[in-house]
Amino acid sequence: MSGASLGASFGVPEGVRRVGARSEGTARIVLVRHGEAVCNVSGIVGGKTGCTGLTDLGRRQVQALADRLVRTGELGVVDALYASVLPRAVETAELLRPALGLEGAPVTEVVQDCDLCELHPGEADAMTWQQVIDSFGVPDWDNDPGLVIAPGGESWSGFVHRVSVALRGLADRHPGEVVVAAVHAGVIEASLVGFLQLSPASSRRGWVRIGHASLTEWEWEPKGSRWILVRVADACGVPTA
Repeated sequence: MSGASLGASFGVPEGVRRVGARSEGTARIVLVRHGEAVCNVSGIVGGKTGCTGLTDLGRRQVQALADRLVRTGELGVVDALYASVLPRAVETAELLRPALGLEGAPVTEVVQDCDLCELHPGEADAMTWQQVIDSFGVPDWDNDPGLVIAPGGESWSGFVHRVSVALRGLADRHPGEVVVAAVHAGVIEASLVGFLQLSPASSRRGWVRIGHASLTEWEWEPKGSRWILVRVADACGVPTA
């Protein structure tokens, strides 16, 4: 049998090979963690009040990613650009926007969606983390992921559910398209927990390093009704200092 006749699967039967060619209607969801933010380096809880956008390094990180995407063309034509409503994510999306879409005609708008936000901190917003510890303690999510981080805030398990529903919604709205979303490390981790069907209690802390301005890519395949993980925390060429 010739190499040409084997095709992309090299003759491996569909029922045996792990992942075949991308099927019709598959949505590509590319999650970009924001660049380094002021709240990341100041020890402030960065909710809607506490987040004040990116640092100078964070802007350089996102610009480096944008330059890479223009140079490589690895995302192809991007059909939609989303961001959480937090300033660090919105700023990241706006810096990326000129690098996305058709050549000479970038994506025209950033769609903001609160369901793409980091874990909602409730009354902990804009506090220092030491103030959060002193006021509310530290939720023992390893034993009870249903505990909220602070009054009015989310639990870990609730956060994972919210992110899973939000990303499935993006895939349903954009069948067969490429969607980029500027989000947060927690959102990316929650997608891994939710889509890989991991236990939130056993996989919450420190098991994956998600760098600033990195790419994590999923495909939603409606034919198989499944999520396919394409890459995780791809930060090639992004400066760290």
